Amino acid sequence: MNHEPSLLKQLKLWHIVVIGLGYMAPMAVFDTFGIVTESTGGHVSGAYAFTLIAILFTAISYGKMVKAFPGAGSSYTYAQQVMNPSIGFLVGWTALLDYLFLPMINALLTNIYLSSLFPGVPKAVWIISFVVIMTIMNIFSVHLTVSFGTLLVAFQILVAIIFIILSATTQGQELSFKPFISESASISLLLNGAAILCFSFLGFDAVTTMAEETLKPEKTIPKGILIIACTGGALFITVSYFAQLLFPSASLFHDLEGASAEIAYKIGGQLFQSIFVAAALTSTIASGLVSHMSASRLLYAIGKDGYRYLPRRIFGYIHPKTKTPVWNVVIIGGLSLISLGLSLEKATSLINFGALIAFSSVNIAVFIHYFIHQNKRSLSGYISYVLMPLLGSLFLFFMWLNLEKTSLLIGIVWSVIGIIYLLIARRKNTITIPTFHFD
Repeated sequence: MNHEPSLLKQLKLWHIVVIGLGYMAPMAVFDTFGIVTESTGGHVSGAYAFTLIAILFTAISYGKMVKAFPGAGSSYTYAQQVMNPSIGFLVGWTALLDYLFLPMINALLTNIYLSSLFPGVPKAVWIISFVVIMTIMNIFSVHLTVSFGTLLVAFQILVAIIFIILSATTQGQELSFKPFISESASISLLLNGAAILCFSFLGFDAVTTMAEETLKPEKTIPKGILIIACTGGALFITVSYFAQLLFPSASLFHDLEGASAEIAYKIGGQLFQSIFVAAALTSTIASGLVSHMSASRLLYAIGKDGYRYLPRRIFGYIHPKTKTPVWNVVIIGGLSLISLGLSLEKATSLINFGALIAFSSVNIAVFIHYFIHQNKRSLSGYISYVLMPLLGSLFLFFMWLNLEKTSLLIGIVWSVIGIIYLLIARRKNTITIPTFHFD
């Protein structure tokens, strides 16, 4: 018999947690600190706490869906299996905006950090080098990639802990609840911060693309999702709390977007600032590795199924020795070079639409699969499969209202392209568009 190579099941719970935390990038808390301090009136920790609670409803929905469908496609697989294959394709298509552009963002961030240290080196050198290294590492086994990512994540957490210790011992003022709540705080201010911070929690979404490479994914992935969200959230809240005590107002920063450098310098001078930059650089590398990995798995999930949305011999191919989707890894690497012509601001605006589509579709999928298809309508069923995804969807609805116009416009254009692709494919009879099955 002719057996095609498949992804190798080898990932354990700690691997999944490392992948998720690497995707979240613990040092990212400093990248947006100045901006969120201004938008929340000095209540960054409160905004993080609110965001964590709100995003947990969607994280739990992901855990429920991976139990039912432990495939590599994440939101694409869930929408395809529960609603309709065509809807699944469009969800996966829009989610690609998130998965494709995050590797580009990490390439741009790496260039920013290294250019500050070596200003004479052209931008292209750093970006091309970064993309080549990420591609080569992802071609080899997942275990090797995750092991290297573990060191990078551990270093980031160590620097974050050092920051907390230094700030707690050098600030010279008493602890206060003001970073969470004060007389000037309001729900609207916290929501303003949440609109920016909710995308710091994308790691739990990414790990679901690794389900086919995980041992007992129906148990391991849901546990990993909760650990990733709670650990990342706790780290964000704690670090931002001590940073907010030092900088209670945005007016104390000379540059809101460059607040991280000012925070590091005040804490430990040039020495700690150098260590801080090194941690920020490892953050982009770790996130670059796992975002490249998860994007290749999403393409693999779309390419391997029987609907022929993408050529199977390319996108559904697994190398017999490395057990990785080699062509997808190379394709993601090639697309990442688009970052040579992008600014960080433009690239960042492109990921939000895809993430919100993925999050929203998963909450809807929980309701349809469990409450409608499986008829789980006991009291616990109403709570688990109606109330909780509804609360997650309400928070996402606010995120939709606060989505940047650029991101919304590009997302709509990208979605229209996906619809046109489906219509052309149907006319050529290369795929079948099945009917809806909501009952």
